[in-house]
Amino acid sequence: MYIEQLYTGCISEAAYYIESDGEAAIVDPLRDIEDYLNLANERNTRIKYIFETHFHADFVSGHLDLAAATGAKIIYGPDTVTKLPVYIAKDGEHFALGKISIEVLHTPGHTLESSCFLLKDENGKGHAVFTGDTLFVGDVGRPDLAQKTNETTMEDLAGMLYESLQKKIMPLADEVIMYPAHGAGSSCGKNLGPETYSTIGEQKKTNYALQQQSKSDFIKAVTEGLTAPPQYFPINAMINKEGYESLDAVLNKGMTALSVAAFKEKAAAEGTIILDTRVSSSFTQGFVPGSISIGLDGRFAEWAGSLLPFDKPFILVTDAGKERETIVRLARVGYDKIDGYLEGGFEAWQKAGEPVDMIIDVEADELAMDIPFDENLLVVDVRKPAEYADGHVKDAMNIPLMEMTDPGSMADLDDRHNIYVHCAGGYRSVIAASLIKRQGIHNLRNVLGGYGKIKELSDKIKIEKEAGVLN
Repeated sequence: MYIEQLYTGCISEAAYYIESDGEAAIVDPLRDIEDYLNLANERNTRIKYIFETHFHADFVSGHLDLAAATGAKIIYGPDTVTKLPVYIAKDGEHFALGKISIEVLHTPGHTLESSCFLLKDENGKGHAVFTGDTLFVGDVGRPDLAQKTNETTMEDLAGMLYESLQKKIMPLADEVIMYPAHGAGSSCGKNLGPETYSTIGEQKKTNYALQQQSKSDFIKAVTEGLTAPPQYFPINAMINKEGYESLDAVLNKGMTALSVAAFKEKAAAEGTIILDTRVSSSFTQGFVPGSISIGLDGRFAEWAGSLLPFDKPFILVTDAGKERETIVRLARVGYDKIDGYLEGGFEAWQKAGEPVDMIIDVEADELAMDIPFDENLLVVDVRKPAEYADGHVKDAMNIPLMEMTDPGSMADLDDRHNIYVHCAGGYRSVIAASLIKRQGIHNLRNVLGGYGKIKELSDKIKIEKEAGVLN
Protein backbone atom coordinates (compact mmCIF):
# COMPACT_ATOMS: atom_id res chain seq x y z
CA MET A 1 0.00 0.00 0.00
CA TYR A 2 1.26 3.46 -0.94
CA ILE A 3 -0.33 6.88 -0.35
CA GLU A 4 0.98 10.22 -1.59
CA GLN A 5 -0.52 13.64 -0.93
CA LEU A 6 -0.14 16.05 -3.84
CA TYR A 7 -0.57 19.50 -2.31
CA THR A 8 -1.01 22.70 -4.32
CA GLY A 9 -0.21 25.60 -2.03
CA CYS A 10 -1.58 28.52 -4.05
CA ILE A 11 -5.13 27.17 -3.68
CA SER A 12 -4.52 25.12 -0.52
CA GLU A 13 -5.75 21.93 -2.23
CA ALA A 14 -4.77 18.35 -1.53
CA ALA A 15 -5.28 15.53 -4.02
CA TYR A 16 -4.25 11.97 -3.21
CA TYR A 17 -2.66 9.04 -5.00
CA ILE A 18 -3.46 5.62 -3.47
CA GLU A 19 -1.86 2.42 -4.74
CA SER A 20 -1.93 -1.28 -4.05
CA ASP A 21 -0.65 -4.21 -6.09
CA GLY A 22 -0.44 -2.40 -9.41
CA GLU A 23 -3.74 -0.53 -9.12
CA ALA A 24 -4.16 3.13 -8.19
CA ALA A 25 -6.91 5.57 -7.27
CA ILE A 26 -6.87 9.37 -7.30
CA VAL A 27 -8.92 11.40 -4.82
CA ASP A 28 -10.02 14.94 -5.79
CA PRO A 29 -7.69 15.58 -8.77
CA LEU A 30 -6.97 19.07 -10.09
CA ARG A 31 -7.77 19.98 -13.69
CA ASP A 32 -4.11 19.61 -14.72
CA ILE A 33 -3.64 15.85 -14.51
CA GLU A 34 -0.01 15.37 -15.57
CA ASP A 35 1.29 14.75 -12.04
CA TYR A 36 -1.13 11.85 -11.53
CA LEU A 37 -0.35 10.28 -14.89
CA ASN A 38 3.40 10.68 -14.35
CA LEU A 39 3.24 9.17 -10.87
CA ALA A 40 1.28 6.15 -12.08
CA ASN A 41 3.69 5.72 -14.99
CA GLU A 42 6.76 5.98 -12.74
CA ARG A 43 5.33 3.39 -10.39
CA ASN A 44 4.07 1.15 -13.21
CA THR A 45 0.47 1.18 -11.99
CA ARG A 46 -2.93 1.56 -13.60
CA ILE A 47 -5.33 4.24 -12.39
CA LYS A 48 -8.55 2.34 -11.75
CA TYR A 49 -10.71 4.84 -9.85
CA ILE A 50 -11.18 8.57 -9.46
CA PHE A 51 -12.92 9.37 -6.18
CA GLU A 52 -14.63 12.73 -5.84
CA THR A 53 -15.60 13.78 -2.32
CA HIS A 54 -18.16 16.32 -3.65
CA PHE A 55 -18.70 18.94 -6.34
CA HIS A 56 -15.82 21.25 -5.52
CA ALA A 57 -16.50 24.98 -5.43
CA ASP A 58 -12.96 26.32 -5.24
CA PHE A 59 -11.36 24.60 -8.22
CA VAL A 60 -12.25 22.73 -11.39
CA SER A 61 -11.65 19.02 -10.96
CA GLY A 62 -9.62 16.92 -13.35
CA HIS A 63 -12.05 14.01 -13.16
CA LEU A 64 -13.24 14.15 -16.78
CA ASP A 65 -9.82 14.57 -18.41
CA LEU A 66 -8.27 11.95 -16.12
CA ALA A 67 -11.02 9.46 -16.87
CA ALA A 68 -10.62 10.08 -20.60
CA ALA A 69 -6.84 9.54 -20.34
CA THR A 70 -6.96 6.38 -18.22
CA GLY A 71 -10.39 4.76 -18.55
CA ALA A 72 -10.77 5.06 -14.76
CA LYS A 73 -14.25 5.10 -13.26
CA ILE A 74 -15.37 8.35 -11.59
CA ILE A 75 -16.97 7.66 -8.20
CA TYR A 76 -19.26 10.06 -6.35
CA GLY A 77 -21.23 9.42 -3.18
CA PRO A 78 -25.00 9.11 -2.68
CA ASP A 79 -27.34 11.98 -3.59
CA THR A 80 -25.11 13.08 -6.46
CA VAL A 81 -27.12 14.70 -9.24
CA THR A 82 -25.31 15.10 -12.57
CA LYS A 83 -25.61 14.09 -16.22
CA LEU A 84 -21.87 13.38 -16.42
CA PRO A 85 -20.77 9.74 -16.90
CA VAL A 86 -20.05 8.95 -13.24
CA TYR A 87 -20.79 6.05 -10.91
CA ILE A 88 -22.94 7.02 -7.94
CA ALA A 89 -22.01 4.79 -5.04
CA LYS A 90 -24.16 3.60 -2.17
CA ASP A 91 -23.36 4.45 1.42
CA GLY A 92 -21.10 1.69 2.75
CA GLU A 93 -20.17 0.39 -0.70
CA HIS A 94 -16.66 -1.03 -1.03
CA PHE A 95 -14.27 -0.73 -3.98
CA ALA A 96 -11.39 -3.18 -4.28
CA LEU A 97 -7.99 -1.69 -5.10
CA GLY A 98 -5.29 -4.32 -5.32
CA LYS A 99 -5.09 -5.88 -1.87
CA ILE A 100 -6.90 -3.04 -0.10
CA SER A 101 -10.38 -1.56 -0.32
CA ILE A 102 -12.07 1.81 -0.07
CA GLU A 103 -15.43 2.23 1.66
CA VAL A 104 -17.83 5.07 0.89
CA LEU A 105 -19.02 7.01 3.94
CA HIS A 106 -21.84 9.36 2.96
CA THR A 107 -21.33 12.52 5.03
CA PRO A 108 -23.77 15.22 3.83
CA GLY A 109 -23.47 18.67 5.33
CA HIS A 110 -20.90 20.63 3.36
CA THR A 111 -22.94 19.59 0.34
CA LEU A 112 -25.67 16.99 -0.05
CA GLU A 113 -23.44 14.55 -1.94
CA SER A 114 -20.38 15.04 0.29
CA SER A 115 -18.72 11.72 1.09
CA CYS A 116 -15.58 10.53 2.83
CA PHE A 117 -13.60 7.50 1.67
CA LEU A 118 -12.26 5.06 4.26
CA LEU A 119 -9.20 3.14 3.15
CA LYS A 120 -8.96 -0.33 4.66
CA ASP A 121 -5.69 -2.25 4.65
CA GLU A 122 -5.04 -5.84 3.55
CA ASN A 123 -6.62 -7.07 6.80
CA GLY A 124 -9.75 -4.99 6.43
CA LYS A 125 -8.70 -2.55 9.16
CA GLY A 126 -9.31 1.19 8.75
CA HIS A 127 -6.01 2.87 7.91
CA ALA A 128 -6.87 6.34 6.54
CA VAL A 129 -9.92 8.40 5.72
CA PHE A 130 -10.08 10.97 2.93
CA THR A 131 -12.48 13.54 4.31
CA GLY A 132 -12.78 16.04 1.46
CA ASP A 133 -14.46 19.18 2.83
CA THR A 134 -16.37 17.34 5.56
CA LEU A 135 -13.53 17.54 8.09
CA PHE A 136 -10.38 19.66 8.04
CA VAL A 137 -7.52 19.95 10.47
CA GLY A 138 -9.11 22.10 13.19
CA ASP A 139 -12.27 22.89 11.26
CA VAL A 140 -15.15 21.57 9.14
CA GLY A 141 -16.51 22.50 5.72
CA ARG A 142 -18.79 25.50 5.65
CA PRO A 143 -22.45 24.60 5.04
CA ASP A 144 -23.34 27.55 2.81
CA LEU A 145 -21.65 26.54 -0.46
CA ALA A 146 -23.98 23.83 -1.76
CA GLN A 147 -25.62 24.47 -5.11
CA LYS A 148 -29.07 25.88 -4.45
CA THR A 149 -31.21 23.22 -6.13
CA ASN A 150 -33.85 22.80 -3.43
CA GLU A 151 -35.17 24.36 -0.26
CA THR A 152 -32.37 23.08 1.97
CA THR A 153 -31.02 25.91 4.13
CA MET A 154 -27.56 26.53 5.49
CA GLU A 155 -28.86 25.54 8.92
CA ASP A 156 -30.32 22.32 7.51
CA LEU A 157 -26.94 21.43 6.02
CA ALA A 158 -25.17 22.29 9.27
CA GLY A 159 -27.52 19.90 11.05
CA MET A 160 -26.72 17.19 8.50
CA LEU A 161 -23.02 17.82 9.04
CA TYR A 162 -23.45 17.33 12.78
CA GLU A 163 -25.11 13.97 12.19
CA SER A 164 -22.45 12.95 9.66
CA LEU A 165 -19.62 13.72 12.07
CA GLN A 166 -21.30 11.96 14.97
CA LYS A 167 -22.30 8.85 13.05
CA LYS A 168 -19.53 8.41 10.49
CA ILE A 169 -16.39 10.17 11.76
CA MET A 170 -16.49 9.88 15.55
CA PRO A 171 -16.78 6.05 15.51
CA LEU A 172 -13.51 5.74 13.57
CA ALA A 173 -10.47 4.54 15.50
CA ASP A 174 -8.16 7.21 16.88
CA GLU A 175 -5.17 5.96 14.88
CA VAL A 176 -6.92 6.37 11.52
CA ILE A 177 -5.04 9.00 9.49
CA MET A 178 -7.20 11.91 8.37
CA TYR A 179 -6.46 13.37 4.93
CA PRO A 180 -8.56 16.48 4.10
CA ALA A 181 -9.01 18.22 0.76
CA HIS A 182 -7.68 21.58 1.97
CA GLY A 183 -5.24 23.27 4.30
CA ALA A 184 -4.78 26.75 5.75
CA GLY A 185 -5.82 29.62 3.51
CA SER A 186 -8.78 27.84 1.92
CA SER A 187 -12.11 29.65 1.93
CA CYS A 188 -13.94 26.32 2.21
CA GLY A 189 -13.79 26.59 6.00
CA LYS A 190 -13.51 29.39 8.54
CA ASN A 191 -10.13 28.74 10.16
CA LEU A 192 -8.24 25.70 8.93
CA GLY A 193 -5.12 24.63 10.79
CA PRO A 194 -1.64 24.79 9.27
CA GLU A 195 -1.15 21.02 8.97
CA THR A 196 -2.33 19.20 5.86
CA TYR A 197 -3.15 15.92 7.61
CA SER A 198 -3.82 14.62 11.10
CA THR A 199 -5.38 11.63 12.88
CA ILE A 200 -8.94 11.10 13.96
CA GLY A 201 -7.75 10.88 17.56
CA GLU A 202 -5.99 14.24 17.40
CA GLN A 203 -9.04 15.88 15.84
CA LYS A 204 -11.30 14.43 18.53
CA LYS A 205 -9.11 16.23 21.06
CA THR A 206 -8.56 19.55 19.31
CA ASN A 207 -11.20 20.21 16.64
CA TYR A 208 -14.06 22.34 18.01
CA ALA A 209 -16.54 20.55 15.73
CA LEU A 210 -15.82 17.15 17.30
CA GLN A 211 -16.23 18.23 20.91
CA GLN A 212 -19.25 17.19 22.95
CA GLN A 213 -22.02 19.69 22.22
CA SER A 214 -25.67 19.82 21.30
CA LYS A 215 -26.78 19.89 17.69
CA SER A 216 -28.10 23.43 18.07
CA ASP A 217 -24.79 24.62 19.55
CA PHE A 218 -22.92 22.97 16.68
CA ILE A 219 -25.14 24.63 14.07
CA LYS A 220 -24.52 28.01 15.70
CA ALA A 221 -20.76 27.41 15.84
CA VAL A 222 -20.36 26.48 12.18
CA THR A 223 -22.70 29.11 10.74
CA GLU A 224 -21.62 32.16 12.73
CA GLY A 225 -18.88 34.39 11.33
CA LEU A 226 -19.02 33.13 7.76
CA THR A 227 -17.83 35.70 5.25
CA ALA A 228 -19.21 35.81 1.71
CA PRO A 229 -17.53 33.13 -0.44
CA PRO A 230 -15.48 34.24 -3.46
CA GLN A 231 -17.54 34.92 -6.59
CA TYR A 232 -16.08 31.96 -8.46
CA PHE A 233 -17.25 29.28 -6.01
CA PRO A 234 -20.74 28.71 -7.48
CA ILE A 235 -19.31 28.90 -10.99
CA ASN A 236 -16.71 26.22 -10.30
CA ALA A 237 -19.28 23.97 -8.59
CA MET A 238 -21.50 24.24 -11.67
CA ILE A 239 -18.59 23.48 -14.01
CA ASN A 240 -17.72 20.36 -12.01
CA LYS A 241 -21.33 19.25 -12.12
CA GLU A 242 -22.03 19.98 -15.78
CA GLY A 243 -18.65 19.47 -17.50
CA TYR A 244 -15.98 21.56 -19.19
CA GLU A 245 -13.67 21.88 -22.17
CA SER A 246 -10.51 19.78 -21.98
CA LEU A 247 -7.42 21.49 -20.61
CA ASP A 248 -5.54 20.63 -23.81
CA ALA A 249 -8.06 22.65 -25.82
CA VAL A 250 -7.70 25.62 -23.45
CA LEU A 251 -3.91 25.42 -23.72
CA ASN A 252 -3.96 25.15 -27.52
CA LYS A 253 -5.81 28.45 -27.75
CA GLY A 254 -4.12 30.22 -24.87
CA MET A 255 -0.59 29.39 -26.00
CA THR A 256 -0.99 31.56 -29.09
CA ALA A 257 1.92 34.01 -29.30
CA LEU A 258 0.68 37.49 -30.26
CA SER A 259 2.83 40.11 -31.92
CA VAL A 260 2.56 43.63 -30.51
CA ALA A 261 0.23 44.55 -33.37
CA ALA A 262 -1.98 41.49 -32.86
CA PHE A 263 -2.01 42.09 -29.10
CA LYS A 264 -3.12 45.70 -29.63
CA GLU A 265 -5.88 44.57 -31.97
CA LYS A 266 -7.26 42.09 -29.43
CA ALA A 267 -6.87 44.58 -26.57
CA ALA A 268 -9.00 47.08 -28.49
CA ALA A 269 -11.95 44.64 -28.68
CA GLU A 270 -14.72 45.49 -26.25
CA GLY A 271 -14.56 43.56 -22.99
CA THR A 272 -11.07 42.14 -23.48
CA ILE A 273 -9.03 41.98 -20.26
CA ILE A 274 -5.26 42.38 -20.21
CA LEU A 275 -3.92 40.29 -17.35
CA ASP A 276 -0.33 40.86 -16.26
CA THR A 277 1.04 38.04 -14.10
CA ARG A 278 4.56 39.35 -13.46
CA VAL A 279 5.69 39.99 -9.90
CA SER A 280 4.31 43.22 -8.46
CA SER A 281 7.74 44.89 -8.29
CA SER A 282 8.08 44.49 -12.07
CA PHE A 283 4.51 45.57 -12.78
CA THR A 284 4.72 48.87 -10.90
CA GLN A 285 7.83 49.86 -12.89
CA GLY A 286 5.91 49.71 -16.15
CA PHE A 287 2.93 47.97 -17.77
CA VAL A 288 0.57 48.03 -20.73
CA PRO A 289 -2.06 50.70 -19.92
CA GLY A 290 -5.31 49.18 -18.65
CA SER A 291 -3.69 45.97 -17.42
CA ILE A 292 -4.81 44.19 -14.27
CA SER A 293 -1.96 42.92 -12.12
CA ILE A 294 -2.28 39.55 -10.39
CA GLY A 295 1.17 38.08 -9.81
CA LEU A 296 1.90 34.39 -10.09
CA ASP A 297 3.97 34.69 -6.92
CA GLY A 298 0.89 34.94 -4.67
CA ARG A 299 -2.49 33.20 -4.35
CA PHE A 300 -2.94 33.83 -8.05
CA ALA A 301 -5.84 31.55 -8.99
CA GLU A 302 -7.84 32.52 -5.92
CA TRP A 303 -7.56 36.24 -6.59
CA ALA A 304 -8.18 35.81 -10.30
CA GLY A 305 -11.35 33.86 -9.54
CA SER A 306 -12.43 36.44 -6.98
CA LEU A 307 -11.92 39.51 -9.16
CA LEU A 308 -12.11 38.67 -12.85
CA PRO A 309 -15.20 37.94 -14.98
CA PHE A 310 -15.72 34.52 -16.54
CA ASP A 311 -17.53 35.74 -19.65
CA LYS A 312 -14.79 38.00 -21.07
CA PRO A 313 -11.74 37.08 -23.18
CA PHE A 314 -8.23 37.44 -21.73
CA ILE A 315 -4.88 38.25 -23.24
CA LEU A 316 -1.78 37.78 -21.10
CA VAL A 317 1.45 39.54 -20.27
CA THR A 318 3.81 37.17 -18.45
CA ASP A 319 7.45 36.65 -17.66
CA ALA A 320 9.19 34.58 -20.33
CA GLY A 321 8.45 30.90 -19.90
CA LYS A 322 5.48 31.51 -17.57
CA GLU A 323 2.78 31.48 -20.24
CA ARG A 324 1.72 27.85 -19.79
CA GLU A 325 1.77 28.03 -16.00
CA THR A 326 -0.48 31.11 -16.13
CA ILE A 327 -3.02 29.38 -18.38
CA VAL A 328 -3.06 26.20 -16.28
CA ARG A 329 -3.54 28.10 -13.05
CA LEU A 330 -6.37 30.14 -14.58
CA ALA A 331 -7.98 26.97 -15.89
CA ARG A 332 -7.89 25.45 -12.40
CA VAL A 333 -10.57 27.94 -11.38
CA GLY A 334 -12.59 27.75 -14.58
CA TYR A 335 -11.14 30.31 -17.00
CA ASP A 336 -11.12 29.05 -20.61
CA LYS A 337 -11.43 32.25 -22.70
CA ILE A 338 -7.70 32.90 -23.02
CA ASP A 339 -6.85 34.26 -26.46
CA GLY A 340 -3.07 34.33 -26.31
CA TYR A 341 -0.09 36.11 -24.80
CA LEU A 342 2.17 39.01 -25.73
CA GLU A 343 5.15 37.50 -27.52
CA GLY A 344 8.35 38.83 -25.97
CA GLY A 345 6.44 40.09 -22.96
CA PHE A 346 6.38 43.66 -21.70
CA GLU A 347 9.90 44.24 -23.06
CA ALA A 348 8.57 43.76 -26.61
CA TRP A 349 5.86 46.35 -25.91
CA GLN A 350 8.46 48.83 -24.70
CA LYS A 351 10.80 48.23 -27.64
CA ALA A 352 7.90 48.88 -30.03
CA GLY A 353 7.55 52.36 -28.52
CA GLU A 354 4.03 51.75 -27.28
CA PRO A 355 2.54 53.80 -24.40
CA VAL A 356 3.52 52.65 -20.91
CA ASP A 357 1.85 53.23 -17.55
CA MET A 358 3.38 52.81 -14.09
CA ILE A 359 2.62 52.96 -10.37
CA ILE A 360 4.82 54.92 -7.98
CA ASP A 361 6.18 52.79 -5.14
CA VAL A 362 6.91 54.57 -1.85
CA GLU A 363 8.32 53.46 1.47
CA ALA A 364 6.21 53.72 4.63
CA ASP A 365 8.43 56.49 5.99
CA GLU A 366 7.52 58.66 2.99
CA LEU A 367 3.87 58.22 3.89
CA ALA A 368 4.74 59.22 7.47
CA MET A 369 6.41 62.41 6.23
CA ASP A 370 3.53 63.35 3.91
CA ILE A 371 0.57 62.79 6.26
CA PRO A 372 1.00 65.97 8.38
CA PHE A 373 1.44 68.31 5.42
CA ASP A 374 -0.98 67.06 2.72
CA GLU A 375 -4.65 67.85 3.30
CA ASN A 376 -5.62 65.91 0.17
CA LEU A 377 -3.79 62.77 1.23
CA LEU A 378 -6.00 59.67 1.40
CA VAL A 379 -4.85 56.28 2.66
CA VAL A 380 -6.74 53.40 1.04
CA ASP A 381 -6.46 50.16 3.01
CA VAL A 382 -7.47 47.16 0.88
CA ARG A 383 -7.22 44.51 3.59
CA LYS A 384 -10.19 42.53 4.89
CA PRO A 385 -12.50 44.32 7.36
CA ALA A 386 -11.23 42.18 10.24
CA GLU A 387 -7.62 43.11 9.44
CA TYR A 388 -8.59 46.77 9.23
CA ALA A 389 -10.44 46.61 12.54
CA ASP A 390 -7.39 45.16 14.26
CA GLY A 391 -5.34 48.23 13.42
CA HIS A 392 -5.24 50.85 10.67
CA VAL A 393 -3.93 54.29 9.79
CA LYS A 394 -6.12 56.98 11.33
CA ASP A 395 -8.81 58.13 8.85
CA ALA A 396 -7.82 55.47 6.30
CA MET A 397 -10.56 54.38 3.91
CA ASN A 398 -11.16 50.61 3.93
CA ILE A 399 -12.00 49.22 0.49
CA PRO A 400 -11.40 45.44 0.74
CA LEU A 401 -9.83 44.11 -2.44
CA MET A 402 -12.55 41.46 -2.71
CA GLU A 403 -15.13 44.26 -3.10
CA MET A 404 -13.33 45.94 -5.98
CA THR A 405 -15.21 43.77 -8.47
CA ASP A 406 -17.81 46.53 -8.11
CA PRO A 407 -16.48 49.80 -9.58
CA GLY A 408 -18.90 51.57 -7.24
CA SER A 409 -16.60 50.62 -4.36
CA MET A 410 -14.17 53.20 -5.75
CA ALA A 411 -16.78 55.91 -6.36
CA ASP A 412 -15.37 58.16 -3.64
CA LEU A 413 -11.89 58.19 -5.18
CA ASP A 414 -10.72 60.81 -7.69
CA ASP A 415 -7.54 62.48 -8.82
CA ARG A 416 -7.89 65.40 -6.40
CA HIS A 417 -6.79 62.92 -3.74
CA ASN A 418 -3.18 61.95 -3.27
CA ILE A 419 -3.94 58.28 -2.80
CA TYR A 420 -1.65 55.91 -0.89
CA VAL A 421 -2.72 52.28 -1.30
CA HIS A 422 -1.61 49.50 1.02
CA CYS A 423 -2.48 45.98 2.15
CA ALA A 424 -0.69 43.78 4.69
CA GLY A 425 2.52 43.13 2.79
CA GLY A 426 2.26 44.46 -0.77
CA TYR A 427 0.71 41.78 -2.99
CA ARG A 428 -2.93 42.89 -2.77
CA SER A 429 -2.18 46.60 -2.94
CA VAL A 430 -0.67 46.33 -6.43
CA ILE A 431 -3.71 44.42 -7.65
CA ALA A 432 -5.88 47.15 -6.13
CA ALA A 433 -3.80 49.95 -7.64
CA SER A 434 -4.16 48.41 -11.10
CA LEU A 435 -7.94 48.24 -10.64
CA ILE A 436 -8.08 51.87 -9.48
CA LYS A 437 -6.01 52.90 -12.50
CA ARG A 438 -8.57 51.20 -14.77
CA GLN A 439 -11.17 53.58 -13.32
CA GLY A 440 -9.16 56.51 -14.69
CA ILE A 441 -7.64 57.48 -11.34
CA HIS A 442 -3.88 57.88 -11.64
CA ASN A 443 -2.76 60.01 -8.70
CA LEU A 444 -1.82 57.08 -6.50
CA ARG A 445 1.13 55.45 -4.81
CA ASN A 446 1.74 51.91 -3.59
CA VAL A 447 3.13 51.62 -0.06
CA LEU A 448 5.89 49.01 -0.11
CA GLY A 449 5.66 46.45 2.68
CA GLY A 450 2.09 47.49 3.47
CA TYR A 451 0.74 47.64 6.99
CA GLY A 452 3.59 45.48 8.22
CA LYS A 453 5.96 48.40 7.59
CA ILE A 454 3.46 51.11 8.51
CA LYS A 455 2.89 49.81 12.04
CA GLU A 456 6.65 49.86 12.64
CA LEU A 457 6.31 53.66 12.42
CA SER A 458 3.51 53.98 14.97
CA ASP A 459 5.49 56.80 16.62
CA LYS A 460 5.06 58.80 13.39
CA ILE A 461 1.81 57.42 11.92
CA LYS A 462 -1.25 57.36 14.15
CA ILE A 463 -2.77 53.87 14.34
CA GLU A 464 -6.36 53.20 15.40
CA LYS A 465 -8.32 50.06 16.29
CA GLU A 466 -12.02 49.53 15.96
CA ALA A 467 -14.04 49.50 19.18
CA GLY A 468 -14.11 46.07 20.78
CA VAL A 469 -10.76 44.92 19.34
CA LEU A 470 -8.34 44.07 22.14
CA ASN A 471 -4.72 45.19 22.14
